[in-house]
Amino acid sequence: MNMRFLTALLLAAGAAVSVLACRPAAPRAEYPQKLVIIGFDGMDPDLVREWVDAGHLPTFKRLIAQGGLYPLATTHSPESPTAWASFATGVNAGKHNIYDFLVRDTTTYFPDLGMVRREPPKFFLNYFPVSRPKVYSTRGGTSFWVTAGEAGVRSSILTVPVTFPPEHVPNGELLAGLPLPDIRGTMGTFSYYATDLSRYEEGNTEMGGILRRLLMDGDVARSELVGPPNPVVRQQILALRAKGQAITDEDRRRIAELETKEDVRIPFTIRWNRAAKTATVEIAGQTVALEPGKMSRWIDLEFRINFLVRIHGMAQLLLMNADNELQLYISPVNWKPDNPPVPISSPSSFAGDLFRKLGYYRTLGWAEATWPLNEGRMDEHTFMEDLYRAFDDRAQVILDRIDARNWDVLVGVIESPDRVQHMFWRLLDPKHPMYDAALAAKYGDSILRIYRRADQFIAEVLEHLDAGTELMIVSDHGFHSWRKAVNLNTWLVQQGYMVVHGQPPGEKKLEDLFGGGEFWENVDWSRTRAYAMGLGQIYFNLRGRESQGIVSPGAEARQLADELAAKLLTLADPDDGSRIIRSVYKRDDIYSGEYLANAAELQVGMEDGYRVSWQTTLGGSPPGIVYENMKKWSGDHGGYDFATTAGVLITAKPINTPEPSIMDIAPTVLKYFGLAIPGYIDGKPLW
Repeated sequence: MNMRFLTALLLAAGAAVSVLACRPAAPRAEYPQKLVIIGFDGMDPDLVREWVDAGHLPTFKRLIAQGGLYPLATTHSPESPTAWASFATGVNAGKHNIYDFLVRDTTTYFPDLGMVRREPPKFFLNYFPVSRPKVYSTRGGTSFWVTAGEAGVRSSILTVPVTFPPEHVPNGELLAGLPLPDIRGTMGTFSYYATDLSRYEEGNTEMGGILRRLLMDGDVARSELVGPPNPVVRQQILALRAKGQAITDEDRRRIAELETKEDVRIPFTIRWNRAAKTATVEIAGQTVALEPGKMSRWIDLEFRINFLVRIHGMAQLLLMNADNELQLYISPVNWKPDNPPVPISSPSSFAGDLFRKLGYYRTLGWAEATWPLNEGRMDEHTFMEDLYRAFDDRAQVILDRIDARNWDVLVGVIESPDRVQHMFWRLLDPKHPMYDAALAAKYGDSILRIYRRADQFIAEVLEHLDAGTELMIVSDHGFHSWRKAVNLNTWLVQQGYMVVHGQPPGEKKLEDLFGGGEFWENVDWSRTRAYAMGLGQIYFNLRGRESQGIVSPGAEARQLADELAAKLLTLADPDDGSRIIRSVYKRDDIYSGEYLANAAELQVGMEDGYRVSWQTTLGGSPPGIVYENMKKWSGDHGGYDFATTAGVLITAKPINTPEPSIMDIAPTVLKYFGLAIPGYIDGKPLW
């Protein structure tokens, strides 16, 4: 059996390239016009205007003087997957099917990561693979680079969100972005080992970390790096859990036993040189010397599923402290560009070709270390250094492909502005409960610094472009301060729309989402009419759609929508009476298209300062409705009113409307190359 085939069978929790029908490309046409689109995820138009006026962004200022700076209307909800899908296709979410980071199973009500649909592999005798795992993109619509490619337009598409699994691009190349996972199939599971961790702190954090206590024997400690779930073991666990209410005590005992063997692990040894305040890690046959504060080189890792099947990854190590305590951080394990479990580019050789030319680069779709900073396992200085490395990883790929000159349209996206704003907005906002004057004095300019890096990068791009090449700068949404969290499900329970018997469900973690945890415990679906999940989505427990639905489609659902929308708009902050929800949007008023039935009945748009709680996103209903956000993740966009969360459009060529939308980019590109704009597209060309 071919080893490449075996390797492709690995990702029970991760992803595999969907089998896409590849339409034959048209004969190559010659297009003298050239276009580059640079995306900066989350760049905010108000900050751009403020800092352009203050002289901080000279390259942006020059481009704006030639063309303009425009707020770019975003999508319902203003989330990156939804907005970038509309960017690519030119249509609303009802036509491309990406409404949120999460979707729910209408049979079990369980949440799952949106954008992809997974089919796990199967094994004969719990050893030999007999079917491949498959992961399909759930995004509908047609990307403008596919439509243009069929007409002979060459394209280079680089780390644009919602491009994993990679689609075939006629006359083009594509390097996938979000939701390309780490080796565990998650958005970025970091590992943290420390001598000062208590046994009560060990385990999985709320937001994607694995914490392990280091027990020193002299100056030596041994531990393990947790890798991908073993698909053989995962198959057995899922089969037992599928019994549902028929599950027995013996089944539960067996599940608990299997869970101890579910993850593939790599042992390592750490040796602490207390006098020198350094350490050495021996892992996977490699010895890595570490100094505090210095990130290691990339370390190649091989996870053995069994004798036949291996998964290859790479990670970096960071010794955070080796003074009185020892603290070690290991980055999420990225897929190796030259040997991923499944292709991460189109053509499949493209990612490896880049690796051989440029060296190691991050493949993880969520490339920045937001989770360890949010969990208090990384400080601001270390985060910013890592953020610059993530920015430069993306930037070097974009500049390399610009110089390759084998494109007519090039699109490259860098997500660093989004990540720095999530984590540092608290230092721009003195009203935020996590505002710290001392930290603000040191790091209050962190967002500005990344905007200035973006400005410098655009200057570099312009130096690499031929004269006459049009340049467009785009962001998918803006940003807000997130001062207080709102438990929407708790409000639904208090108002009688959701019924919980016994104890409310326990706290949910990302590990539950990716690891097949339990959800909605003790919810009485026979009396529940509405439930919240994701970033501001409220679904009805609809008869004929949900497995235990009780709300009839039609008049009853419309009446419930009117009633809930009216009540939600009265929701006030108990501390000062401030309005929490700015707008409530009804499904049929904002969406249209073949995927309309998958949309939530209501989309809540919150005021600046408020966002749905992390527990709400996973369906939780903890005590209390409004509470202060005491996390460093202090700025956000998802779940806010789209009307106040516009992104950025900067062009050196004036546009023909003062109110552009992110859906307008796709038809603008098609018209620029003289191509017909399909009738189903919702956007309008800007030039």
